[in-house]
Amino acid sequence: MASAELRDELDCSICLSLYTDPVSLRCGHFFCRSCIVSALDAQEAAGVYSCPDCRAEYPERPALEKNRKLRNIVERFSSTQPEMEETRIFCMYCDPPVPAVRSCLQCETSLCGKHLTAHNKTLDHILTETTHSFGNKKCSLHKKVLEYYCPQDAACLCVSCCLVGEHRGHQVELLDEASEKKKEKLREYLDELIPQKAEIQKKVQNLQDHKRNIQEKASDKRKNVSKIFTDIKNQLEMAENKALSEVSRQEEKIVSQISHLIKKLEIQEDELSRKMHHVEEMCRVTDPIRLLQESDITECSHGGEEDTGGDGGEVSSEEDLDEVLISLTLLRSMRDIVTNVTSELGVHVPDILLDVDTAHRWVKLSEDLKTVTRSEEKLGMSESAGRFLTLPQVLSRCSLSSGRHYWEVEWNQIGEWEIGLSYPSIEREGEQSEIGENDKSWCLYMHSGIYEACHNSNRLILSVKPTCPTLGVFLDYEAGHLSFYELCDPIRHLHTFTASFTEPLHVIFYVDEGASVTIRS
Repeated sequence: MASAELRDELDCSICLSLYTDPVSLRCGHFFCRSCIVSALDAQEAAGVYSCPDCRAEYPERPALEKNRKLRNIVERFSSTQPEMEETRIFCMYCDPPVPAVRSCLQCETSLCGKHLTAHNKTLDHILTETTHSFGNKKCSLHKKVLEYYCPQDAACLCVSCCLVGEHRGHQVELLDEASEKKKEKLREYLDELIPQKAEIQKKVQNLQDHKRNIQEKASDKRKNVSKIFTDIKNQLEMAENKALSEVSRQEEKIVSQISHLIKKLEIQEDELSRKMHHVEEMCRVTDPIRLLQESDITECSHGGEEDTGGDGGEVSSEEDLDEVLISLTLLRSMRDIVTNVTSELGVHVPDILLDVDTAHRWVKLSEDLKTVTRSEEKLGMSESAGRFLTLPQVLSRCSLSSGRHYWEVEWNQIGEWEIGLSYPSIEREGEQSEIGENDKSWCLYMHSGIYEACHNSNRLILSVKPTCPTLGVFLDYEAGHLSFYELCDPIRHLHTFTASFTEPLHVIFYVDEGASVTIRS
């Protein structure tokens, strides 16, 4: 009984079920959030809001206060309820107990089929599904069975509520009719929700497919990267062996020459030792006749160049390790490795040179045609049909009309600049000649500590701030992608243009006062 009474206290007076997300009005009555929201929505047209229990009125839509403690009590009550078998409702008149089939709201009893037949013959009471909770089936004010529903107040009523009190004169409906109307409304709402759910499911499926596709691509890319590095390791090992072999070859050659010289010198040393011994013996001779009759060995060789092969036994400067040759061997191997990697990635690194004939007279180019600097004075240049006349800009000599290309540029961190690509048909004077201000050029613009991506006079301010003076540019001509990266650690993607390129593309630069940009080899 205590459990049943507690259950009655935890039932919402609108839906007559356990509170779901309970909230309260200022008058202190509690309701399910969805129930009271529906009730207040129904009252909105009248412009006056009231509590479905005590009828307390509010000039404005009342705020709903959460009650976490009550919610926790409901959850704890629900979790501690016995299993369904243990909560079966039995007939009040049978012994031993027999499961009940219906409950009488007026009598507040539950009956089996036998006693229900007898009950129906004597009383015309309202029967319902078997229940322990009779309290929530009756009016809390009049203690009578709830039979009607007031759409205006979104409340279930008894007969007395309809005849007297605040609901008098309201248009009411039988509970079954109101229930069917609400079910119909819910079915219509369900019909609206079904396509929304289907759309969400479709989006989820698309995202899952995309996720799976990304994971597969990442897996393939990992395998590809691992293969590239395995190849690099093999090539590095080969390059190491090649360089070490060259060192060993030179060592063997020079050491062999030195060993040959040492052997010759050792022979000469032995010969000199023999001569010195003979001279010492002659110096000890006391007989003048014998001494004078001996041949004069002083007229023989004195160990001149003919005895040492003409080099005096010294190692010449040419007989040393050729460090330049070793370095070149290493550099060539490294170059081959880089070439193989770029080939494996399908990326070409172009040798970009700037075109003097397109440079504005306020633009200065370096001798190697790799650096563009804003000149402090106007330069005297020959007339050229391709020269920029309005803005300090310059195009590259080479054009890119297919394939995937990558190059890097470095900024001196002074002034403003623009780097990008342009069709050769870009205007040479006027506002339309500025990079990004026409449909023939795409650029990254750095000014006032911010990046902008510009094309056809459309400027997009990028959220990242400049942190590194070196940038990478990647072009995939066929795919129509032009991407800019800041080469910090880690590398940051700045922006990617997407376009359908229709002409060959030239690298193009703009430099403002003090700015200098260099194409890195």
